[in-house]
Amino acid sequence: MNLHEYQSKRLFAEYAIPIPKGEVADSPEGAVAAAQKLGGSLWVVKAQVHAGGRGKAGGVKVVKDLNAVRAAAAGLLGSVLVTHQTGPEGLPVHQIYVEQGSKIAREIYLSLVLNREAGRIAFVASAAGGMDIEEVAEHTPEKIIRINVHPTAGLQDFQARQLAFGLGLSGPQIAQFTKTAHALYALYLELDASLVEVNPLIVTADGELLALDAKINIEDNALFRHRDLAAMRDDSQEDPVERKAAEHELNYVSLDGNIACMVNGAGLAMATMDLIQLHGGKPANFLDVGGGATKERVSIAFKLILSNPKVAAILINIFGGIVRCDMIAEGIIAAVKEVGVKVPVIVRLEGTNAPLAREILAKSGLAITSGNDLTDAAVKAVKLAGTHSPGGARS
Repeated sequence: MNLHEYQSKRLFAEYAIPIPKGEVADSPEGAVAAAQKLGGSLWVVKAQVHAGGRGKAGGVKVVKDLNAVRAAAAGLLGSVLVTHQTGPEGLPVHQIYVEQGSKIAREIYLSLVLNREAGRIAFVASAAGGMDIEEVAEHTPEKIIRINVHPTAGLQDFQARQLAFGLGLSGPQIAQFTKTAHALYALYLELDASLVEVNPLIVTADGELLALDAKINIEDNALFRHRDLAAMRDDSQEDPVERKAAEHELNYVSLDGNIACMVNGAGLAMATMDLIQLHGGKPANFLDVGGGATKERVSIAFKLILSNPKVAAILINIFGGIVRCDMIAEGIIAAVKEVGVKVPVIVRLEGTNAPLAREILAKSGLAITSGNDLTDAAVKAVKLAGTHSPGGARS
């Protein structure tokens, strides 16, 4: 689950991580009131969306008077912000964050993320921070510093100093950075985060460190331990189909292709999408219905994937281990009849009672194509998708 910048900065403040003063607002008048409360003569008005690249997309405005604050807020609120991370559909802006302007001497990139290969939390930092960190990682990866933290020992002071030296910090800044690094590590652990990012962490003209931006992602599977964080969820920033899938405990991710996938098991789902791509097709989604592929779950899955108007074929790839294949076949038939599927359906079933399941599908009288194996099913799905116009369910 992603948090907005203003939510992340509230959490930063709780952990004594230095941030500029700021206020959230949902109207131009509220933005002006926020600027007046903050004082000064320089403010930054930021669109609150769950995506990076806001500055380059026009979602961050630096203003010098209250009329400009009002105009910036009015222009952003109610708009749809398109960044390199949102895709062409963009994300709606319902709130803005008004922040005191800062005098920036340097910009640094700093984040914490799980290094899955090492099985440890990693600090990732770069002295070449700011909006172009992706380009730094791609073209000059030697400028990226990485430190893995041992889970038993925790972050050590010498590791924080190693990062600080690598970032070109000196004098009192090293002690400030060390304190901030320890606070970020504690926040990451205690909030069950999957990502904490500060881009940029700035050095001000006075030599102080400030987290000018803040991004926190919380591990969904840990939200039962953090009801206060779960209450921060902003549904408007999430794909509605993915959100509905989560309500039914289905793992769904929208993609750009036209071949919908319904698979039980994440690894099998990835292999299915790889084979579709290998044979010239493009998957429309990742969908793991889990081990218990019941009639009800299959029916819900059909409705979810057919809500995508691009879908021109459906590939079902189920391994019947916990549930027998003949029961799955009956569930597929019932779901196809209930939903009223108009696009080709290709089914590959393996496991317990697979031959019986294929016989049931063949006798159903429905336009369901069986795959002899996964490769055969993928090839058939690509071919049928290429000759069939996107459709869906009957209205």
